[in-house]
Amino acid sequence: MSPDSETLLRSCALFSRLSGEDRRKVAEISVERHYDKGDQVFAEGDPSDLIFTIVAGRVKVVKAIPGGKELILEILGPGDPLGAIAAYEARPYPASAIALEEAVCIASKRAAFMALLETCPSLVRGLLGGFSLRVIELGKRLGEITGSRVEARFAQIFVKLADRLGRPRGTGVFVPIVLSRQDLADLAGTSMETSIRIMSRWGKEGVVSTESDGFLVSSRDDLEALAR
Repeated sequence: MSPDSETLLRSCALFSRLSGEDRRKVAEISVERHYDKGDQVFAEGDPSDLIFTIVAGRVKVVKAIPGGKELILEILGPGDPLGAIAAYEARPYPASAIALEEAVCIASKRAAFMALLETCPSLVRGLLGGFSLRVIELGKRLGEITGSRVEARFAQIFVKLADRLGRPRGTGVFVPIVLSRQDLADLAGTSMETSIRIMSRWGKEGVVSTESDGFLVSSRDDLEALAR
C-alpha cells in the first residue's frame, strides 16, 4: 500500500480500533484498489481470494436472478467489508460487487489475513468490534422489514439512500441509483404490485419521482413523516 496506508486504514471504521502496529501488519498484506463508477470489484462465483473493505465511495452488492436480471441486496459505503464471510469460509463470492461511483477499497489477501488472525488477538478483537456494528445495522434492517408498515419501509429505504448517496438538486435530493420496482419490492419485503402502487402514488403526490438515472426526493419532510 501507499505511504499513507496506515492513515487510510485508521480512517476506516473496521480498522480504527486496532493499534498502530496491527494496522501496519494489515497494510503489509493489503493493496489499495481504485474503481470508477460501474467497475466490478468482484463477480459472483469468483474465488474469494481477497477480503475487501470500502474506504471511499459506494458499492452495490447484486445477485444474478433468472431472466438475466440483477437484484440489489445491499448498498455499502466507507467502513463496510465486502466478501468477508465468503473469504472466511473459503467459498466463492455469493454475489457481485459493483461501484456506484468512484470508490477506493482495501484488498487484503485471504490466506495472509487468516494467518494474521491466528497470531494477532488484538486484530481479532478489533475486527469483531467492527463486525458487530454491521450486525447491529442488519438487525435494524430486519426490524424495519418485519415491524413496519410497507409504506413506512419504503420511506425508510429512501431516507437512508438520500442520506448516504443523495446530491442536492433544486429544492430536493437526487439519488443516483437505478432500482427496478422489483428491486424496491425486495428491499422492502413486499410484492412488486405494492411497489408499483406506492411509487406511482408518490410520483403523483410529489414525494419521490423516478428518473432515467435515479430518483428525485422532492419532499424529505413527507418521507420522514411516512417513515415513522
